[in-house]
Amino acid sequence: MRYALVAVTALAALGAGVFYLEEDKPAWYAKHRYPLAYEHVIVGHARNYQLDPALLAAVIYRESKFDAEARSRSGAVGLMQLLPSTAKGIAVHTGGKAFVVADLVDPEINVRYGAFYLRRLLRKYEDERLALAAYNAGQRNVDEWLASDGGRIGFPETRQYVREVLELREVYARAYEDELEL
Repeated sequence: MRYALVAVTALAALGAGVFYLEEDKPAWYAKHRYPLAYEHVIVGHARNYQLDPALLAAVIYRESKFDAEARSRSGAVGLMQLLPSTAKGIAVHTGGKAFVVADLVDPEINVRYGAFYLRRLLRKYEDERLALAAYNAGQRNVDEWLASDGGRIGFPETRQYVREVLELREVYARAYEDELEL
């Protein structure tokens, strides 16, 4: 039992330090470990919504690992793992009239909607960490955390999500500096 606890603790420590250890790796290693796809779509929508393209790429990697047809158990779809109800609202705000869930597997539409939503969250919360927490856990939860805990992210998995996305942004910014240039 004691050995199992030591092994689990060691694995957790190793997992938490994966990004840190990779800072010393060359760009080719980061590109192999953290692939990039749809860069023209990412850069275009990052420019349009005034986002850091590396942040957008990091969210996509964390959400779907660039699998345009990814689907979650909660019903989120596509590169940026958008819920159909959220996407339908975004479609209305961005001029879409005939939204269907199948649209979300189209990388251009999915990243456009995801970028729009991320920009909206950044404007609302004026804090990147809280905006990413809202992207992951929902605005209602972040609003409750702001009201009760001054904005301390209440879910451990959401704190981990935010930490991973911010670390991934640095990886993507370094490894894909030319590809993700605005």
